[in-house]
Amino acid sequence: MPANRTPQCPEPPQRLLWLAVEPGAPAKPAEGEPCNGCGLCCLAEPCPIGRLLSRRRHDACVALRWDGAAGHYRCGVLTRFRHRLWRRLVGRWIAAGAGCDAAFELPDPAGWPPDQSAGPPSEPPRAA
Repeated sequence: MPANRTPQCPEPPQRLLWLAVEPGAPAKPAEGEPCNGCGLCCLAEPCPIGRLLSRRRHDACVALRWDGAAGHYRCGVLTRFRHRLWRRLVGRWIAAGAGCDAAFELPDPAGWPPDQSAGPPSEPPRAA
């Protein structure tokens, strides 16, 4: 390899997420926008306190709670305890009020499932 070239690292494989989202959950806001309780961040992976409680680094957090009356998700750790100091500590750990931090986008639901009537995708033309 020439000295002036850096090696090309392959891109890491993307992880496919299957998220069981309540039908009445609000749509995911844009990254950085205020949280609306869509729950996708916690359904995808737990925050630091959720990792302790869930004992896992991936998949849904066990502390996530659906509030059907309000129509949104909330952190069970944050809502269960009423002590002001505890709520402030947990709020900092889960970045409550910092805005949406789910750095992924969801596919357009209108385009899912993919149209299967056209058959499998065709192969690209081969060079002769």
